[in-house]
Amino acid sequence: QVRLVESGGGLVQPGGSLRLSCAASGFTFSDYAMNWYRQAPGKERELVAGITSIGGSTNYADSVKGRFTVSRDNAKNTVYLQMNSLKAEDTAVYYCNARRVDRMTSRRYNYWGQGTQVTVSS
Repeated sequence: QVRLVESGGGLVQPGGSLRLSCAASGFTFSDYAMNWYRQAPGKERELVAGITSIGGSTNYADSVKGRFTVSRDNAKNTVYLQMNSLKAEDTAVYYCNARRVDRMTSRRYNYWGQGTQVTVSS
């Protein structure tokens, strides 16, 4: 059974930091690119950060560049999102996503966690 379980969300003041974790199970974690998305009330879900399967490459939304850092530990089947200098506009539910395309069959695999709330407010 595939599971992605996010943790680490909460309430933080502007300028503060949080570290989100996403623990994966039920699939070969090291084969999957991992992404963090977020969805604020009334807005579409957006990609925040991504990291390739072996962690060799990362990408970020312009709005979080220089403040957020995505990393992974394939030995622990966990992906992280370090969020610094948080702003009110970072308030959202943050979702962990695992994604892979089978090179032989082109079948797409796409898994989601249940999300964790991040609220930035004074």
